[in-house]
Amino acid sequence: MTQQGVRPTAEQVLDLAPDASSRKAGSKLGVAGPWSGAGSGREGAVWGLCKGSGSKPYRTVVDLSDPAGPAYKCSCPSRKFPCKHALGLLLLWAGDESAVPGPKAAPDWAEQWLGARRGRAETKKTQAAAGPAADPEAARKRAERRDQRVTAGATELERRLADLLRDGLASAERAGYGLWEETAARMVDAQAPGLAARARELGAIPGSGAGWPARLLEECALLHLLDQGWLHRGRLPDALAATVRTRLGLPTPADGPPVRDHWQVLAQYDTADAKLTTRRIWLHGADSGRTRLLLSFGAAGRAPELSLPVGLSLDADLSDHPGAGQVRATLGERHAPAAPAASRPPGTSTAQALTSYGHALREDPWLDSVPVTLDAVVPVPEDTSGSWRLADAASDTALPLTPSFLARPGLWRLVALAGGAPLTVFGECGHRGFTPLTAWPEGTAAPVSLC
Repeated sequence: MTQQGVRPTAEQVLDLAPDASSRKAGSKLGVAGPWSGAGSGREGAVWGLCKGSGSKPYRTVVDLSDPAGPAYKCSCPSRKFPCKHALGLLLLWAGDESAVPGPKAAPDWAEQWLGARRGRAETKKTQAAAGPAADPEAARKRAERRDQRVTAGATELERRLADLLRDGLASAERAGYGLWEETAARMVDAQAPGLAARARELGAIPGSGAGWPARLLEECALLHLLDQGWLHRGRLPDALAATVRTRLGLPTPADGPPVRDHWQVLAQYDTADAKLTTRRIWLHGADSGRTRLLLSFGAAGRAPELSLPVGLSLDADLSDHPGAGQVRATLGERHAPAAPAASRPPGTSTAQALTSYGHALREDPWLDSVPVTLDAVVPVPEDTSGSWRLADAASDTALPLTPSFLARPGLWRLVALAGGAPLTVFGECGHRGFTPLTAWPEGTAAPVSLC
């Protein structure tokens, strides 16, 4: 989200919504009718009173000054963040500057919350500058104990994989999903969430259609490779050992030097399970040419705090996480307010995209996909299967679209944007195909999110 009083667009506001129902409800409140006492401050705060069903209006305030993303406070009972009132207030500000006048002083009820937030932020900044106060020896012992638990879990998983191959892959279909769910629970106990996630994925393969034994064997081989990488990590190069730790789900804090660049927000989308919402934000550096991934997490039912709507450009520092072929980074200091990006990232061909994925697999054999911007491609349907692909306008090569994308409304938005003409598309290219995330029609630098 923009900050320091820079107004967002309506599309950027709606990107903040935790779900479709919140987006719809917030849109209804993005008009002046239900609002009173609205205003904005110099430091990126917006507030207002929204008439509800009760006698007292809801007090809503949004703080846009935090580099980590906007924060919200509303007196309504909703457990969603942002709630429909916060979305409505931001939509009102985006659509009608006169309806949210400023800059001016915030009312007491808003200033109290804003002051407390900024006081906590200043305290955290001071503590971070002072450095860690934890006992390094105690931290080392905790890390050793966790490594021992992970080793025990990986050893047990190896035995289970050996049992599966000895009994035959058909035994996996007879055992059902419960076998893998119990295996995953054991890996959670071993503090190896990455192994747990991959074990759960194995449970969905048996009986999933023609050729499932081959797919199961391939995934078991990758899981065995990951186990062996951990059990023999002392013999791996440092970068590959760090990748193994990442794939196991062990913490790997950013350790690369900060890289300042104008980072264009290429895509933002959420995935969720019963416990966690994960937000993925793809950035491209205009000067460095690097494409990097930011991850942000929120409890189930709550949107993660970090939000960077597609189309913005950030003058900011990014620090890379360790690991061979890893593209994850952590957002550091922002040096200026976010602004609309003036250009699109450079694109490549479908053939070059596959080559990039192949090279990346040499560094990280467990990699599902790589970020790629395709230039001058056209979405075209297959003849009879109902599948689609992105075809190069200037050659006879193409990439199939992933089944997960074909099931989403983004497919028809992409087809409508193209209208049969070439366009630029950013997405993720992997062994399942290509998943479009953002598109630029020819002749414009304004991106359209397909998520």
